[in-house]
Amino acid sequence: MSMSSRREFLKNSGAFALSGLLVPAFARASSLTGLLASAPIGLQLYTITRLMADDPKGTLQKVAAIGYKEIETAGGLKEGYYGFKAKEFKSIVEDLGMKWRAHHAGGAPFRPRVPPSVGGAPVGATPPSAGAPPVNADRQALFAAMAKRPNLRDNYQQLVDEAAEGGLSYLVCASTPVSTVDEINKSIEVFQKTGEACKKAGIAFAYHNHATEFDPVDGAGATAAKTPYELILSQTDKELVKMELDLAWATKAGKDPVALFKEQPGRFPLWHIKDIKQDLKTITEVGNGVVDFKRIFTAAKTAGLKYYFVEQDGATGVENISTSYQNLAKVLA
Repeated sequence: MSMSSRREFLKNSGAFALSGLLVPAFARASSLTGLLASAPIGLQLYTITRLMADDPKGTLQKVAAIGYKEIETAGGLKEGYYGFKAKEFKSIVEDLGMKWRAHHAGGAPFRPRVPPSVGGAPVGATPPSAGAPPVNADRQALFAAMAKRPNLRDNYQQLVDEAAEGGLSYLVCASTPVSTVDEINKSIEVFQKTGEACKKAGIAFAYHNHATEFDPVDGAGATAAKTPYELILSQTDKELVKMELDLAWATKAGKDPVALFKEQPGRFPLWHIKDIKQDLKTITEVGNGVVDFKRIFTAAKTAGLKYYFVEQDGATGVENISTSYQNLAKVLA
């Protein structure tokens, strides 16, 4: 390239870059430049449940030090929000320079699928997802604690009020029974009324998937919708019930997240940034599995993405979330 051509190239490149600054980050179809600034990396605290039980303030300090700026909570081993009331927890998070954006709550209690004595979840607890780590003592304790927590079926207004008190943007259904059409229909009723209550409170409601939502359900009828995922999307108000797509579980189910976004554009404001190994069983740190995050993030505008949270089922410590943060930051840089 000649010197004059190089000057002309740099001039045009500079003008292009400047024009890019005037466009929202998610609107740039071919670039992720600016994404970290407009929507910084978040963490789902379920990833470090034991650490949050042992030392919530100290653990949040470590989370902030890694670079995380957004937080999504889930039911922990202590009552309330890791032992705090909603306003108290919000204050702790914000004092560390982070934002509390969303909270996970159970939709309805699960029936036990195997006796607790053989390692299954106790009555009322959310069972581990297919492919999740074995139920160890900590996870067993977590399931037991969750069985006693408020759920959306029985306590949706309480959960909405607490979410509003904490200044959250989203209340999320973490999981709910969807193995039969009857269970799905009951869940849809819960989602609709929770979505309406959230709207009145100035927040939004979303549903978080596992792999099982993509399994066909007997008795779904003659409609095109044959899976829990399809039935939930087709039979709920798209303005009241949004989706939090778990990228690893969707990948395990053989679904392309980008194709899902195109089918329901704007309905996926939340994502779980989770990775899974080639065996489609082992959850791992972001960047150490098969999920193509870069390609998925280029569809952020189509999805309607607002917040995204790193999650790793079975993570053992801060090292896991540090690795995930560093690898994801490279993808988005």
